[in-house]
Amino acid sequence: MKQILIAFALMSAVAQTKAQTFDFDMTRMKDVYTENNGAGYDILPAPGKKTAEPFYFSVKVPDGNYRVKLVLGGRRASETTVRAENRRLLVENLALGKGKTETVEFTVNKRTPVIDGKTRVKIKDREKGYLTWDDKLTLEFNGKAPEVKSIHIERDTICPTLYLCGNSTVTDQANEPWASWGQMITRWFGPQVAVCNCAESGLTASSFFYQKRLEQILSKLKKDDVVVCEFGHNDEKEKGPGKGAWYHYSSMLKTYADLVRAKGATIVFVTPTERRAFDPKTGELRHTHGDFPAAMKAVAARENVPVIDLNSMTREFYMALGQEDSKRALVHYPLNSFPGQTRELADNTHFNPYGAYEVAKMVATGLKKLGLPITKYLRTDFKDFDPQKPDSWKTFKWAPSKRSEMLKPDGN
Repeated sequence: MKQILIAFALMSAVAQTKAQTFDFDMTRMKDVYTENNGAGYDILPAPGKKTAEPFYFSVKVPDGNYRVKLVLGGRRASETTVRAENRRLLVENLALGKGKTETVEFTVNKRTPVIDGKTRVKIKDREKGYLTWDDKLTLEFNGKAPEVKSIHIERDTICPTLYLCGNSTVTDQANEPWASWGQMITRWFGPQVAVCNCAESGLTASSFFYQKRLEQILSKLKKDDVVVCEFGHNDEKEKGPGKGAWYHYSSMLKTYADLVRAKGATIVFVTPTERRAFDPKTGELRHTHGDFPAAMKAVAARENVPVIDLNSMTREFYMALGQEDSKRALVHYPLNSFPGQTRELADNTHFNPYGAYEVAKMVATGLKKLGLPITKYLRTDFKDFDPQKPDSWKTFKWAPSKRSEMLKPDGN
């Protein structure tokens, strides 16, 4: 009987390993994804054999981190951008000649709201349709002429994870033209690191906490992991006794630091991105966050928490671009720029892909300057970013997703 039980255990272990490894030959047409088949084309119609059109491919997997290996290119000249889940940028405008291929690797975090058998993250109604929270890992293949030869997906249980806490300036924005730095920083980390972006639009440090988003992070946290927290935009609107920068906000930040450190992990504070608020008469950029950046720095100093001053960096960024061109980093678009757009978009808080891409490089540079071990896995093409010398918005190239939405993200 003992030998039978051992054999059964070995068979179960092998089956589990196989279930967490997936291989797809993309030179052959695949099925459309269903709950029953668990893998296939998703979101958009299946691509044709003779045309190179953007497409999505989903695989049903348990929660966790997954190493993805792609062979891109092959039959024809190609240019491929790869994103995962809610538009997390991973491969950027990879151009290959006809017959040429290149292997790329990255790690994707996949999660549902489940924490354990009894506890779940309290997601918003708006989030229920997001690819972030469903039971599948979804890859988006976009670009001028996307070409994918093969997909390999394998569970990774040991890689360090960079967890992101925050609001609309951090979250994986689901639809064009909105974007945030959290879904762009994935571009700069190699496959040795997973990024789990738990931020959501409209949240404060306290609402993030009471919706059990931090609890979900803590349930998975390992000692090599890093938790990055950017709050302030919405916290400053909380009113009532005990609210404000120096009491409620500050005490919540200390709570985050205490709980993360109790798990042996590292916490990093990030001061809130500045709003684009130029004085129309003087042309000067106004401070819009009151005491909140200073309060975060004060907590960081008392508790010895590393801090990235993103508020100052984004101010420098806007001033370097100038009053007019700084609009190019945010959601400022004339009427009819996107399908279904019935009004002009003029948002001075939320970034577009160019702005989010630039801010992500600020955060990655900040993490590197802090000397965190996780930054040894930054990709070799990453270069430290100076917000006073931004990349030109004129040369920034973005393959827009086919999904757009004109509804402004929660919060401001």
